[in-house]
Amino acid sequence: MALNIKHLSFIFLLSICFFSLNAQEGNVKIDQAKEIDKLIEYKKDLKTNKLYKIQVYQSVDPDKAQREKMNFLNTYQDWPVEIVWNTPNYKVWVGNFATRLEADRALAKIKKEYMNAIIFQPKAEKSK
Repeated sequence: MALNIKHLSFIFLLSICFFSLNAQEGNVKIDQAKEIDKLIEYKKDLKTNKLYKIQVYQSVDPDKAQREKMNFLNTYQDWPVEIVWNTPNYKVWVGNFATRLEADRALAKIKKEYMNAIIFQPKAEKSK
């Protein structure tokens, strides 16, 4: 009989602990600056095999390419923009998209202003 009371009291204590642990719920709200998302976009690993970019402009004149880069940045601030010299053209490339779907979504927005924009995968640079 004393053994049953010990078992019952032990089970009772375990059930109280179990219910008190399950009763703890909470909501986590993360407030972060918009610049953090931009920083993450800039710092994406460039050594991935599947990296997509969007080319929005190309010209033999570096000044025109620079102006087009500034025009793009005035319209779209969501993606990093770079000018790449690829003989004989200066090309304005946008983004470091990890997936084709992500690049397609960005292209849909960019095509409103840049009809000739294309998605491509740049060739990986050979490490020295």
